[in-house]
Amino acid sequence: MTLTMTATRRQMVQGLALLALVGCGRPPPPAEAEEVTRLAAAIAALGPGVDREEATRAARVSYAHTHALAQQYQITDPPLIHNTKVNMGLKPRGLCWHWARDMEHRLKQEEFQTLDLHRAVANADNSFRLEHSTAIISAKGAPYEEGVVLDPWRKGGRLTWAPVQEDTAYHWEARNEVVARKLERAHGQIVTLTADQRLLMGGVEFVPE
Repeated sequence: MTLTMTATRRQMVQGLALLALVGCGRPPPPAEAEEVTRLAAAIAALGPGVDREEATRAARVSYAHTHALAQQYQITDPPLIHNTKVNMGLKPRGLCWHWARDMEHRLKQEEFQTLDLHRAVANADNSFRLEHSTAIISAKGAPYEEGVVLDPWRKGGRLTWAPVQEDTAYHWEARNEVVARKLERAHGQIVTLTADQRLLMGGVEFVPE
């Protein structure tokens, strides 16, 4: 009897935990106009060559696509809980690298002439913190370190942005530098990172997601 009751209680606890995990909250709201205006000003300030119309468009697209992805990813929880649901197959997408890749891809469709897009990674070699990815926007020809982080994951579908050098929550590295280190460790051979940020392993180009 005691064993049966213990097993039953354990199943009840597990069931309640699962219900709590899959319980739905509310999706994040769309951005306010003032938020878009502030981001546009920050992007325009990245350099004298940045076109103000492009800066405004980049800000508008960044916020609009964040909201669209939050709906597409079915975001109703804080980031770590949503990650768990994705890994359990309960939600389709929404890991940090999904956000980073999809944001970069959407912004590239704008074909900016005075802005560049980058990908960066934090905590790649930190066993105590979760590895994190983001998209970054900079003035044309400027390094990612001089850009602005565009991070929708951090606050669960609400766009967080900050100049890279003022983002105290994370120490960012160029994504392909991190990938090169991982490939070298995994395959035991030298990986070359070219000036245009292509990865060459054994003379063959490796294209990360």
